[in-house]
Amino acid sequence: MRIATPAAPGVDAATQDCITCHNGGSNISPAAPNVYAEFAKVSHPLPAGANLHDEAEPAVLNNNRHSTCVDCHSPHASNQLTVFTAPPAIRPPQNGVTGVSGIDGVTVLTPAVNQFENCLRCHGTSVGKQILIKYGYLPNRLVFAGDPLNLVPQFSITATSSHPVTHDSNSPLPQPSLLVNMLNLNGTASTRLVGVRIFCTDCHNSDDNREFGGTGPNGPHGSNYTHLLERNYQFGQAAVPGGLVTNLYPNPDLSPQGPYALCGKCHSLTTVLSVASWAYHQDHVNQDGFSCSICHTAHGMGAVSASVTGERLINFDINVVAQNGANPISYNRAANTCTLVCHGQAHDSTGAHAAPVRPTVPLGISVPKN
Repeated sequence: MRIATPAAPGVDAATQDCITCHNGGSNISPAAPNVYAEFAKVSHPLPAGANLHDEAEPAVLNNNRHSTCVDCHSPHASNQLTVFTAPPAIRPPQNGVTGVSGIDGVTVLTPAVNQFENCLRCHGTSVGKQILIKYGYLPNRLVFAGDPLNLVPQFSITATSSHPVTHDSNSPLPQPSLLVNMLNLNGTASTRLVGVRIFCTDCHNSDDNREFGGTGPNGPHGSNYTHLLERNYQFGQAAVPGGLVTNLYPNPDLSPQGPYALCGKCHSLTTVLSVASWAYHQDHVNQDGFSCSICHTAHGMGAVSASVTGERLINFDINVVAQNGANPISYNRAANTCTLVCHGQAHDSTGAHAAPVRPTVPLGISVPKN
């Protein structure tokens, strides 16, 4: 292996070899994307200490929580990306990498055929997954199956609802907010259609990636946003379940830099805030300043609940909402009602509740973020 010149501090030998060309230097022309610069942001954990890369390590990375270049790229099979192909098939830079089946999370695929199969090496059935503060706040979902960090059941074809990563979109419900084209980082329409499938990297990506109008490398190497998200996505939080939401965004900023920017990549936020999507989005988002994460899970509903069906990714964050007396937390889509306590107010199945507690700041002035 060739060590980068000068050597990059704190980087394992395999990564040093890649950084020789992927550090923004001028030793090749045209210059390769500067992947090394992404590591200065919130990034996948490079091998260190006891988490070193081993060429003989299993496909499902149990307890060895690292991510080096060769975990996601084959140095012998990788090719340059010249056309942004549609999901789910793996793209040329990841040709030849190992993957894990999205059906059972165990069957090894050599090579991976779809991008998500490579991601499931770590984000599926593997044990030893960690919730690290550096990646930001993680909601505590009301309904989940076993390991809340296992994405296999959350994206499963049997999930009540999910973003269409491992299978085609199969929701029987209309989705009036879906755009025709995904938006670029600056808010203009890209050439990517909002189709029946999406990549993991449509949400988890460098915040300056080239595919959507930036100048940086594509892929989840690093991001200035939590959870290696491509765009701003604020998580609603409360000091105690059922209490006042502590980070509100009234009179919401719907721009590409606003708190709902990631959702706005594929969903018309104007439609979301109208009655076309759901009658009470205007109250919850526009007036109350709630974020999407309070009511919606981002990946999918991989478990069954009698009280919360999981339709349209509804799966409440129980760090924010609480039970209303002895009644279980529930959502009735037909009646458009919730039974729970949120923002200091009790809601019941009749739709009755006291006047909502709203932020006491002038419209147009944002409440400071956590």
